[in-house]
Amino acid sequence: MREHQEVALSALSVISRATTEHVDPADRIDYWQDYNRKALVGLSCTSYSERGLLARQTNLELGGLRLAEITGNAHAIERSPQTVRSAPKDSVFATLLLKGEAVFLHENGCLAATAGELVVYDTRRPYLFGFSSSMRQILVDVPREVFARECVGGGVPGPASSRPASSGPTLSGPMLFGRGTAREGALVAALGSLLGGLAALRDGHDPADAERAVLDLLRQLAEERTGGRPGPGAYRSQLIVAEDYIERHLHDPCLGAAQVAGVMGVSVRHLARIFEPSGTTPARHIMERRLTRAYEALTGPGAAATTIADVAHRWGFSSQAHFARLFRARFGLTPSEARARREPAT
Repeated sequence: MREHQEVALSALSVISRATTEHVDPADRIDYWQDYNRKALVGLSCTSYSERGLLARQTNLELGGLRLAEITGNAHAIERSPQTVRSAPKDSVFATLLLKGEAVFLHENGCLAATAGELVVYDTRRPYLFGFSSSMRQILVDVPREVFARECVGGGVPGPASSRPASSGPTLSGPMLFGRGTAREGALVAALGSLLGGLAALRDGHDPADAERAVLDLLRQLAEERTGGRPGPGAYRSQLIVAEDYIERHLHDPCLGAAQVAGVMGVSVRHLARIFEPSGTTPARHIMERRLTRAYEALTGPGAAATTIADVAHRWGFSSQAHFARLFRARFGLTPSEARARREPAT
């Protein structure tokens, strides 16, 4: 089956999906190159697997951005100088590697990326992306003008001497994010959570808000690397980062405003300002999320197999008695009464 599947959804628009699974192994490379040239970017592909290239891609439209979720076995894709000239693409790609290891070769060197790291690069410059094992990535296609305006304050970083003759700014080279400061790691993790939800087409994402959040997070990463000042919309994306970090560390009994602020590189007072528009404080948000998770654990399937003390410990409460008091104040019943209402196992 060589036709590209066209799908339309009400919120996020799925532009197309493609897989090489049902393509004859001898034709998979040509199919994949043809699909990417039309749906994403012109490139050449190489696979040394005896099974040939096994890859799958979903392309989504998010306002002025495009998202591509790509999975595959070991392979390499290349955008050579010849391809850059014959199939021009005026975008900045931000590729988040979710599974596997990759090598990114460019004109000035090589980057090694692992799962959880982000590579940002200019499609007007040649590159080779090699994956040594099975992989999964989510790629954000940002028009270069949008990236320059929204993410780097009017100019993509890079010395003028490194720019090609064509007009407009460009990246001086690819940037790898995820190994720097704790704040950088938290930003990449928050971007990964957001992109994962978008790629899974989960409900609750307003396209305009999601597009702005993606650009805000990319801007904060660029500012982290270039030393720029946060833009006027920083609070919104900083709230995403803070909430994501809190969600992933609810089990830590030491989690508090000071820890979250330290990871984000802001003061506790500034963190309070970040949460202020949502009508809560960092401490109240942490407690609400802990109690909500505990309630879900006590009332969901499998609740009978765990003790109340286990649930309290799992969600960061150091004292079962303290947990019980807070739980009753929040839900109007004790943990034991909540568990008695649990859903029957299926």
